[in-house]
Amino acid sequence: MENYTMEGRTYRYYGQEAPLYPFGYGLSYTTFQYRDLVLSPPVLPICANLSVSVVLENTGQRDGEEVVQLYLRWEQSSVPVPRWQLVAFRRVAVLAGRETKLSFQVVAEQRAVWAQDWRLEPGTFTLFAGGQQPGQETRVPSEVLSARFTVTGAARTLRGC
Repeated sequence: MENYTMEGRTYRYYGQEAPLYPFGYGLSYTTFQYRDLVLSPPVLPICANLSVSVVLENTGQRDGEEVVQLYLRWEQSSVPVPRWQLVAFRRVAVLAGRETKLSFQVVAEQRAVWAQDWRLEPGTFTLFAGGQQPGQETRVPSEVLSARFTVTGAARTLRGC
């Protein structure tokens, strides 16, 4: 093998073609609603971590479990990157009619790109939170919330933080 690029070889690099069974694919016996996605701070220095919170409500008639997934998308990068990158997930049990507020931490290392070394780059990013991948078409209603944040400062190697 001489071509080591991942384009067209893994679902993260398929372009517009959706995978048949994406990560998190499955059905539930209840329904969930996401709301109040908060990113803090919305503008952060190049080496800082991002705090994320989201509220998950079980709107169905049965108790259920949901796998809450967080994906990161680089809006501009100096090197090829995936359409989105899974940065966190958590299985949560929620009683029927109840809600829970979840908190996550997205560390600076998760924003790093490979350019002969792991580098952090400034720019705009989009974070997605939901029970599936962004843009995934399913037969059951599911939503994915999104919010943008900005990273400021000069690009640097990950070791420089």
